[in-house]
Amino acid sequence: MNLDELVSKVEAVSANYARKYGVERDATWFLLKLHEELGELTQAFLMMTGQARDKGKSPEELAADFRAEVADVLCQLLLLAHHHDVDLATEVARKWLVWNPAPPS
Repeated sequence: MNLDELVSKVEAVSANYARKYGVERDATWFLLKLHEELGELTQAFLMMTGQARDKGKSPEELAADFRAEVADVLCQLLLLAHHHDVDLATEVARKWLVWNPAPPS
């Protein structure tokens, strides 16, 4: 699956969620939702690394929670970019890949 396909699928899930729960997905919501998910990722990281209580979860469960929160942050970032018409591939190439020491293949 390419990035555009992923964004399309994530957008469909988010739009369905918004309809189901009566959420208005405006610019503020996209940013605040990303912050919420980043907080959840931070909590999962702290629990997984023994820096917060584990709430009785096994190391495997803590690692799975961490992976799930990484995915949540990624999806919310994709949604924020989509809402603001950011072409992520272009911006990553412009901002990051110009520093790639390997010549493009």
